[in-house]
Amino acid sequence: SLEGFLYPDTYHFSRSLSSMDIIDVMVNHFFNIFSQFREMVDQSDMKMEEIITLASIVEKETSRAEERPIIASVFLNRLKKRMRLESDPTVIYGLKNFNGNLTKKDLTQGTPYNTYVIHGLPPGPIANPGLEAIKAVLYPSKTDYLYFVSKNDGSHYFSKILSEHNRAVRIYQKKRRAGTRKRF
Repeated sequence: SLEGFLYPDTYHFSRSLSSMDIIDVMVNHFFNIFSQFREMVDQSDMKMEEIITLASIVEKETSRAEERPIIASVFLNRLKKRMRLESDPTVIYGLKNFNGNLTKKDLTQGTPYNTYVIHGLPPGPIANPGLEAIKAVLYPSKTDYLYFVSKNDGSHYFSKILSEHNRAVRIYQKKRRAGTRKRF
């Protein structure tokens, strides 16, 4: 699959270009961008495909550039401890008919991309990561965080221990659920 290797950018194409030519341009642009990290990849414990897979997960987890290195750190810490990644975007990617509402049942579905079920990385990227997500994986923040939860404002709350994470989930998910109730 080309997932993960079609570099997201603004392109200007003539109408006469074939779809294969467009794909070639996007993939070549990816490798041109990624080549600046060759030395870092060589020093890493991860293969290029693993870096891009993890970067794609980071890309889908947050749109906030300042959080990407922290989220990458969480996932790398979890991988080192042989913990499951438990990333909602990977679950969504593996679902055939996602309706926008991730359920507990979805989290137990046995797909190759369900990181609530599988250990380690999924078999490939779930999106096409941009430069900031790739950098975040190669240059993660130095943290002891193992968990994070959405604060429902585009940012996340990070925790080192499960009890703190569970408390944050109750706080922020309760706020989200309360905000979605109808008011009369």
